[in-house]
Amino acid sequence: MTMEAPETKIVEKSRIACDGGEGALGHPRVWLQIPDDTGWVECPYCDCKYVLKGSEHA
Repeated sequence: MTMEAPETKIVEKSRIACDGGEGALGHPRVWLQIPDDTGWVECPYCDCKYVLKGSEHA
């Protein structure tokens, strides 16, 4: 069984909210802070990776 890769989103702000994006089938909204040293953060619920614009190489 193969698993689909988590989604990666390029964002312009270092503080973002994630709710799974699937309405009632999503997850509780969580606020995530992208660290300056990595330039990205992953949601602990859905594993979506948020990359700060300009840090795509990370």
